[in-house]
Amino acid sequence: GVEFKRLGLAVVDEQHRFGVMQRARLLAKSRGWVPHFLVMTATPIPRTLALTLYGDLDVSVIKERPPGRGKVVTKWVYASKRPLVYKWLFEEAKAGRQAYVVAPVIERSDKLDVTAVEELYETLRRQAPVPVGMVHGRMKAEERRRVMEAFRRGQVKILVATTVIEVGVDVPQASRMVIEGAERFGLAQLHQLRGRIARSKETAYCILITDYNLSDETKKRLRAFVSTEDGFKIAEYDLRLRGPGELTGTRQHGLPEFKVLDLIKDYQIIVSARRDVQELLSRKSPEDYPELARALARRAQELEIVVG
Repeated sequence: GVEFKRLGLAVVDEQHRFGVMQRARLLAKSRGWVPHFLVMTATPIPRTLALTLYGDLDVSVIKERPPGRGKVVTKWVYASKRPLVYKWLFEEAKAGRQAYVVAPVIERSDKLDVTAVEELYETLRRQAPVPVGMVHGRMKAEERRRVMEAFRRGQVKILVATTVIEVGVDVPQASRMVIEGAERFGLAQLHQLRGRIARSKETAYCILITDYNLSDETKKRLRAFVSTEDGFKIAEYDLRLRGPGELTGTRQHGLPEFKVLDLIKDYQIIVSARRDVQELLSRKSPEDYPELARALARRAQELEIVVG
């Protein structure tokens, strides 16, 4: 119900967690006045990446790591290697390192044969030689805060969690992560989860565990994730995989129905066309238009576009 007389700036952090209509409502909180709009994320969703192509968003990319951050080594293994992974994790925890273990669901379901947080917590609590904690979205806020505080202080060495730890968690001494059922997470989610580790100078390790029965598309997605830490490269792959959705609607994935253009294959053409249009609009005198038209025709030939 809040409205502003003259809203000048709207900022959306972790923008991949918000829907189209949520962002639109924020922008509409100023009557008859369009504010500046800043969206921030480590992993742009495909729709956001597509909007940058159309010039609706100017992009600033911070490539540098924050000072004092080590690299992350990411590995993907099948479920048969699970005992070895946890043997390694327990040894790391005994050596003083802290770890996250992430599962896709809170409790086990007969319909889904996936590892659940509560079940995993009970198993690790019995097996681990160090204290184990658990956090998930159904816990009371105070209880969740208490467990997180114990993890921050180092009293809990292994934290079993859902994606509630995806953002806003900063424990520099936590440098190990195991993600169970990694095939059930999107690329942006996986990248955000991995961002919880490597917050100190020490090299961090992220291990993905999956079943064998994966589609070819899922295997490609996981290979792409393992191959890079670059959020923009991950987002570009996500764009190829899922599509950007409707650029004038609310759907955030899927391929738009263009008549003569492929948003992914013709990426460079779109970028070039936008640059040429910006140049056209910056011309002040109509006398410059014929010269620009010739330049555009030459550019079309270079890009092998058939011009009518």
